Amino acid sequence: MTRTLEQTTQEVLELAANHFKVAPGTLAPGDDFFRKLGINSLQALELLSRLENHFSIELPDYEMQGVSDFQTLAERIQSRL
Repeated sequence: MTRTLEQTTQEVLELAANHFKVAPGTLAPGDDFFRKLGINSLQALELLSRLENHFSIELPDYEMQGVSDFQTLAERIQSRL
């Protein structure tokens, strides 16, 4: 099954909401996840690890450098699918 970027973005948002126990629908693609979720880099790594498992991919650190919004995160994931 081929996912569209929109589907990937939606899955990223749902997984993040679930992981950090925030109401579904409160996160938007353009949100900065550090600010919106009030998380630190360690928590962001946990989320990343969860996303890698979910999508069965590996995201190299250099690709994640400077990424802080869900949309860009979803684009990086999409490029690995």
